[in-house]
This record gives sequence, structure tokens and C-alpha cells, in this order.
Amino acid sequence: MTRTILTVAFLTVALPAAAQDLTPVTFGTNWLPQAEHGGYYQALADGTYKECGLDVTIAPGGPQVNNRALLLAGKIQFHMGGNLLEVFNAANEGIPLKIVAAHFQKEPQVIMTHPGEGFDTWESLTEIPTLFIGEQGFQSYFQWMIDAYGFSVEQRKPYTFNPAPFLADKKSGQQGYVTSEPFAVEQEGGFVPTIFLIADYGFDTYATTVEVMSKFIDASPEAVQCFVDASALGWTKYLYGDPSAGNAMILKANPDMTQAQIDFSIEKMKEYGIVDSGEALEQGIGAMSAEHIQGFYDKMVAANVSPEGIDISKTFTLDFVNKGVGLDLKAELTK
Repeated sequence: MTRTILTVAFLTVALPAAAQDLTPVTFGTNWLPQAEHGGYYQALADGTYKECGLDVTIAPGGPQVNNRALLLAGKIQFHMGGNLLEVFNAANEGIPLKIVAAHFQKEPQVIMTHPGEGFDTWESLTEIPTLFIGEQGFQSYFQWMIDAYGFSVEQRKPYTFNPAPFLADKKSGQQGYVTSEPFAVEQEGGFVPTIFLIADYGFDTYATTVEVMSKFIDASPEAVQCFVDASALGWTKYLYGDPSAGNAMILKANPDMTQAQIDFSIEKMKEYGIVDSGEALEQGIGAMSAEHIQGFYDKMVAANVSPEGIDISKTFTLDFVNKGVGLDLKAELTK
């Protein structure tokens, strides 16, 4: 009953806004257009943002783009964060930034191994001779793997975002995103790797967060609510409805992207519950809880990844999420 009322209320407010002047805002992503951004492109392509009063521009990230710096400078209003570690660091530095939604319930980071080589359980990975891990991963989740499971520094070799060393060494593992690197291994190596999603073993950060400066939240709560609600609906339609409108925008904006890669990414996001699992199942896509965030922070302090003493309450707000937006739509699309 409550969910129905919330969805109807959202639409009732949203429809008249379409005829009014739209508020221009920019959402900066953290990489080039891809299926992992699909819900936002879907909401843009089918007019969901406009229905509640926003004229949204999606500004892609990439190797030479720093959209987070533009957010801090007030040049853009919304930014796609990677995971909770980023907002912890911002709070530690006194940056008045908060996350208003988390559109990935799970961090999509994985460790991949060659099948049939004796490294087919998470526990067995502590004995694998070589793990190709990038510097950012080494400083974050790998430190947690050392603390929580007994992995060793000696196992790690630098990952240069080239799968060739992993493909050549059958007694090795490699980092990747569940939506991306396994596809590359299948294409280039001709085999399906064994996949371990680190979120399923305790690295339970939210990911693909929506970061907003506190000043903008205070000044424009209606715009923030519209973006959060419309994005939840966009993700619901992208995963459970027809994603072709969003995909068309992605393919146009990123000429190097392929439909095959998009299809693989959508399949894996659904299979592993990257977007829609955990709290999102009952409270809508983008859901968060204070307990979840605090619990992850405590793990990162224990692993010496994050410093002690951060006031976690300053890193997020629950004012815009956990309202069940999109649940009725999901039920309609999946019945």
C-alpha cells in the first residue's frame, strides 16, 4: 500500500513539472559511457528526468576528465562516486560532500582465476602464487583481503590493465569488474574465468554512489529528490524493461562500446545483484542504511585503509532514498 502511494505521488508531482521550466543540472560520471551507467542514460533518453523538472546533462568521465574536481568547484551538481572509501576520504579532508543514493548495492570488483587449476574457492586464493592487482586496489580492498583472510603482499603483482600476463599464467588471478574484464578474457583467452565477487565475501561497500555538495542539497532539495527518484526509475526500466533507448545513447556517446559488451554487462549486473539486491529489494534502487555504512567503515579502519575518528554521519543523507520508488514498476515489468 505504501509503495503504491509513493509511486503514484511521485508521478502526480512529476507530470505537471514537464510543462514548467526545467532546472538544468549536470551529472558527471566516473568513466566513459557504458552499461554500468545505463539507468541514468535510460532516464535521460525516455524523459524521466524531465517529468520531474530536470534538464539533465550527463558529462562522461574518462582518462583525461576529473568530474569530481568539477563537483568540488561547483561546476556540476551531481557526481558518480566509485564507492564509500571516496566519501570517507572527503570527510577526513573536511570536504562538505555527501552521498544521496547508492545505485550499486555491491561493489562490482572481482578476482578471476583460470578454471581447473585448483583455485576454485575463495579460500584457495590465499595460496595462489600471483594476483595481478592495480595500485588503487592494492591500497584498498587488497589491504582488507590481507586483514580479513590472510592474503599476503608477496602474492601481488601490479596490474597494468592488460590481461596478457594473466592469460599467460594459469596459476595466477587478476582483478576486474564483473561486468567487464571477464568478457575480455572470454574474447581474448577463449575461456570462461572463475569469478569471485569480493562483495560476496565481505567487502560490502555501496558503489556507484551519487555525490552532491552539501550546499546544493540545502539549496535545491527538490532537484536532488527528482534526480534520485528518476534515476531509480531509470535503473528499474533499464534492468527489467526495454533498455534500447539508454543503450542507443551509450553507443552514440562511446564509439568504442559494442552491443555485445553491453548485453554481457547487463546480464552480469542482474546475475550478481549489483544494482538490485540487499536493501534495494525492499526499499528501492539506490537504498542505503546508516548501519551498513558504519559497518563497512569499521572494516576499513581495522584494515588500516581508512583513518579512525571520521564522523560517518557527515558522509551521507537518507533523506532522498528508501522510499520504495520503482518497486511497483519492477513488479509490473517482471510479472
